[in-house]
Amino acid sequence: MRSDIISRRDSDTGNSNSMWGGRFAGGPAAVMREINASIAIDKRLWREDIAASRAHAAMLAKQGILSSDDAAAIDAGLQTVGQEIAAGKLVEDPALEDIHMHVEHRLSQLIGPVAGRLHTARSRNDQVATDFKLWVRGAIDEALGGIDALEEALLVRAEEHAATVMPGFTHLQSGQPVTLGHHLLAYREMLVRDRSRFADARRRMNESPLGSAALAGTGFPLDRESTAAALGFDRATANSLDAVSDRDFAVDYLHAAALTAVHLSRLAEEIILWASQPFGFVKLPDGWSTGSSIMPNKRNPDAAELVRGHSARIIGDLIAMLVLLKGLPLAYAKDLQDDKPPVFDAADLLSLSLAAMAGMIADLEFVPARMRAAAAAGHATATDLADWLVREADVPFREAHHVAGRAVAVAEAAGIPLDGLSLEQLQAVDPRITDGALACLSVESSVASRTSAGGTAPDRVREAIAAARSSK
Repeated sequence: MRSDIISRRDSDTGNSNSMWGGRFAGGPAAVMREINASIAIDKRLWREDIAASRAHAAMLAKQGILSSDDAAAIDAGLQTVGQEIAAGKLVEDPALEDIHMHVEHRLSQLIGPVAGRLHTARSRNDQVATDFKLWVRGAIDEALGGIDALEEALLVRAEEHAATVMPGFTHLQSGQPVTLGHHLLAYREMLVRDRSRFADARRRMNESPLGSAALAGTGFPLDRESTAAALGFDRATANSLDAVSDRDFAVDYLHAAALTAVHLSRLAEEIILWASQPFGFVKLPDGWSTGSSIMPNKRNPDAAELVRGHSARIIGDLIAMLVLLKGLPLAYAKDLQDDKPPVFDAADLLSLSLAAMAGMIADLEFVPARMRAAAAAGHATATDLADWLVREADVPFREAHHVAGRAVAVAEAAGIPLDGLSLEQLQAVDPRITDGALACLSVESSVASRTSAGGTAPDRVREAIAAARSSK
């Protein structure tokens, strides 16, 4: 048997029961071995498993439950196992069920029977819960980094286009002119909320289950706060039953991931629309588009479409977790073996989606002339005319709204934009309109006038960018 790898057992491959007690004389059926094995999935927890095991062994020694020599041998052995797995030398054995047994089995090969002392005052139930929490905490930190990168890309492009005029839509109809910078900052606001949800989830889940044992705690004199501190947790969990069965932290992560993915999907949909020929607001760079197998003229927004598509899977991962948990009594049940695939899937997809979106936003080539023309084409300054009548002619807004609507009808009949109407044409609609109204009908004047807090005026956009940077 090779000693430099985590290898398959020779004599007990058909009987995983040797790892977990003498209660069972015979080995499991072949199908039972297959359905029970999770190593193909949970091998991703190996770093967390070794870190938690090292912290547990150190605490056992500190409490006099484990001799210092045994603790040192276990710690050195665990470090060796970690090095081997990092080097790609893990050989999966379904008979060993999961990553936790793989690590323990290899440790026993390296240091002998003393490896069995590591599991003192610990169950796989609190071991799994601890490892999974550590992994999810790392996934949250990765998501926060991805959000920060996308936020920065949005801020850079918003600053570049603080005064670039584009149509603002409601019902996908041109409503009022806005600036592209303002539009991009709207997505930044979504990311701020996403970041807060991930941060809240991290703070709420940062309690250590280690030492809860199977479900009832243990009679050994553990120092659970020391292992919690060693692993970066704020405190130990307060209830052993809850600690081993709680997966709220996974649901919290998936909820934050799903809502972030929805926001990314909305932004991806904008890019897809804007890149289409009827819009023409952006040109897709080669690095973020693909061609057609039959139509040489095509430039497809595949990266954006995949981000949009990934959101469906991430939402599905959240639903899968909620349904998994909804019928479970306390405490641990083997159903919880299926808690990891949705989290791992969502984390992979979210990381990729955030990175892709940050890259696309940074590289998109915007077409300001096309945006400006679209903003002017929809008579989008009609509200500005109504506002002018309210301010300057003391017309009630509802009446002013009707006057502006009649002006739009005249412009449409003439086939010209609203700001193309002459003073005579406007006064034919309503004699209270003076030449002062002409200055407010261009799209540039419209966006410049929207100076209320949170408005689209270029100065407000620049202030918002400065505030965003100062808050980091």
